[in-house]
Amino acid sequence: MDTSESSTGPRTSDGEQRKGGPRGRRRWAMDTRPLRRPAYRRLWASTVVTAVGSQLTAVAVPKQIYDITGSSAWVGAASLAGLLPLIVFALWGGAIADSMDRRKLLLLTNTGIAVTSLLFWVQAVAGPGSVWTLMLLLALQQAFWGLNAPARSASIARLVPADELPAANALGSTVMQTGQIAGPLLAGALIPVIGLAELYLIDALALCVTVWAVYRLPALPPLTPVKAGSAGLRGVLEGFRYISGHAVLLLSFLADIVAMVLGMPRALFPQLASETYAPYGEGFALGLLFAAIPLGAVLGGLFSGTFSRARRHGWMVIGSVVVWGLAVAGFGLSDSLWPAVAFLALAGVADMVSMVFRGAILLSAATDEMRGRMQGVFTVVVAGGPRLADVLHGAAGSVLGPRTAVAGGGILVVVVMLALAAAVPALRRYRI
Repeated sequence: MDTSESSTGPRTSDGEQRKGGPRGRRRWAMDTRPLRRPAYRRLWASTVVTAVGSQLTAVAVPKQIYDITGSSAWVGAASLAGLLPLIVFALWGGAIADSMDRRKLLLLTNTGIAVTSLLFWVQAVAGPGSVWTLMLLLALQQAFWGLNAPARSASIARLVPADELPAANALGSTVMQTGQIAGPLLAGALIPVIGLAELYLIDALALCVTVWAVYRLPALPPLTPVKAGSAGLRGVLEGFRYISGHAVLLLSFLADIVAMVLGMPRALFPQLASETYAPYGEGFALGLLFAAIPLGAVLGGLFSGTFSRARRHGWMVIGSVVVWGLAVAGFGLSDSLWPAVAFLALAGVADMVSMVFRGAILLSAATDEMRGRMQGVFTVVVAGGPRLADVLHGAAGSVLGPRTAVAGGGILVVVVMLALAAAVPALRRYRI
């Protein structure tokens, strides 16, 4: 292990920045400065490998459950079975990440996820499979993921300097969004060729690369003495108290909740594809609607050089959430498929910008002893917000009609976000 790498990361900008920043294409292309840091490069490289692999399992589990039961209700139940462990262990995992060497925690949890993927493969090969076994393994996998995610995200602030945090977040988010597009497409192509069981095995092998990359990281122990009970319920509650006492952190969470709960329209995609965009072909329209937001997010990441060097992080969050709301409202008002897809892609770009700067705020505004817990709450918000949106938009669409519900939700996002920004100046003033 290379112990010469600083555990805190350098705190000054490079010479290129001091001379006025990059020129030409490099001004708008993806900001790759964090990849110059060997430790971050290893962490990011492991994400490249597993972003696709994890999506293979994400496709294989519901496919296998449906093959066994022939029921979409069981598929939905399995999704809920994974949500509760994710919430519980993400909150707990954040507290643990603040009380031990984050590299060791990443080693343990990535190994656990790999073993779980291997068990998925074993049960699929053994056949014909049990729904309850699959749900148990899914719950176990999500528990490991909940423990892993806060430590992984919190470690970034120890591997790159503060001014490169937006770029680092953009690099990671772009890879994950690309995996969400490429993974399902690859799974669909591979299942008829090699079978469903082998998807689990590929994911397990990809996770071995992740374990090796994490092993090569420098040690990431707590920078301050650990308080007694910080890894338990007391530590989790301290994290919530910390958020309530820091307006910038609280607003960063509320911004995501506002955008996702009020403005994520995916629950209405099937109805819109069936009714509004039926002349284009229901299946074709549905696929485009689901792909548009992640495609926009990937484009935002590829051109992240246009925004990743911004220093007014608070205004970037406010502006991106407002653009998200306007784009969603535009989607709701579109009666033609292609403008609708364009608006959703614009929403995806805005979501990428919001994600980048909310993540940067969480890493830069929180002290190192609290970063794990902040990332634990962040994981819960990101996982839970869209699911709440599905319930809210489904109900509103049934009463008001899908297009009215979507457009109204987008307008509400803009109004509520601007009201929060006006009421709490801390977010407007935040910059690095």
